[in-house]
Amino acid sequence: MTDSQKIVQIRKDIAQSYKEIKQQYPILKNQNAIGFAIFSLSVVMIVIASYWYIKGNLSIWILVPFNAFWMSILHELEHDLIHWMYFRKNKLVHNFMLFTVWILRPLTINPWLRRDLHFHHHKYSGTLHDVEERGVTNGEKWNFLRLIKLPDLIFGGLLRSTTIKKDIINEVKAGHITKAQALRFKYISTYAMLPVGIIAHLIWYIFLIHLIVQFANNHFNLNYHSPAFLHQQLIWIQPFVAILVLPNLLRQLCLHFITSNMHYFGDVEPQNILQQTQVLNHPIFLPLQFFCFFFGHTHAIHHFVVNETFYIRHITRKRAHESMKKNGVRFNDLGTFKRANRYQIKTVTV
Repeated sequence: MTDSQKIVQIRKDIAQSYKEIKQQYPILKNQNAIGFAIFSLSVVMIVIASYWYIKGNLSIWILVPFNAFWMSILHELEHDLIHWMYFRKNKLVHNFMLFTVWILRPLTINPWLRRDLHFHHHKYSGTLHDVEERGVTNGEKWNFLRLIKLPDLIFGGLLRSTTIKKDIINEVKAGHITKAQALRFKYISTYAMLPVGIIAHLIWYIFLIHLIVQFANNHFNLNYHSPAFLHQQLIWIQPFVAILVLPNLLRQLCLHFITSNMHYFGDVEPQNILQQTQVLNHPIFLPLQFFCFFFGHTHAIHHFVVNETFYIRHITRKRAHESMKKNGVRFNDLGTFKRANRYQIKTVTV
């Protein structure tokens, strides 16, 4: 079978599994209601845990991973919303959900602008102009710098902006993308973090500098103290960091690590979905999977059949994996870490 025939077969098998599970459990056809229920439960869990923390009844060591887990579910919901899977005909509810998942994940980009990047990612996954994946370090050599860039979109974006800009210019010259598309990328890169992301990152950086100053004072006797105004603001900055920033840094570190290494980059054949992703479900990644809702298990399925919800992918993933493995999708290709996520070089699997 050719790759095209294998892709058709995988899609057919996955679509059939979706059809059968909905016939077996008709309740799953209530997509809007289920999506809103999951959304509501996640928000309520975050609010309750945050309230207990503020009241002094919950340790930050429990709060951060707890909120990170529920925020990872909100990320999956945002992804489904970007694909218009909930309340497509009810824009008020749809946009309310999209706004809420953005506010509770304030270190991320504007989801309405992300929609453009994500649709482009599906169409041109693994290319030099797959800006969405390159924005989370996909295709970069593995070293300490890549590791510290993973959770922080602004810090990482600043470090890679020159390289991506140069690549986009070359892609326009080569005729791989239009000038209009390149200008759209420029617009998104300028405004995607405004205002929520910029504000949240500034608060985090101020808090981080304060911690560094405090550490220096305690250990090196620098006798430098943060301004009195900052100490007054810490009354609300500290809870903000504990409730929203730290859980999302943990979540993004895990998500970006998994997604940037399960997607291939640079030498992927155009439109060849077999080469775009692998299934990354090795047990060593289980702690990371927990904070990105097992993204490595299911996201490759999404590349073959786009228009289905994340919870259906999870329910049917065993059957999908059987077809994908049979038809040549890679599983746990750990050699990707040595190859900077290139596809074509000989794999190392375990």
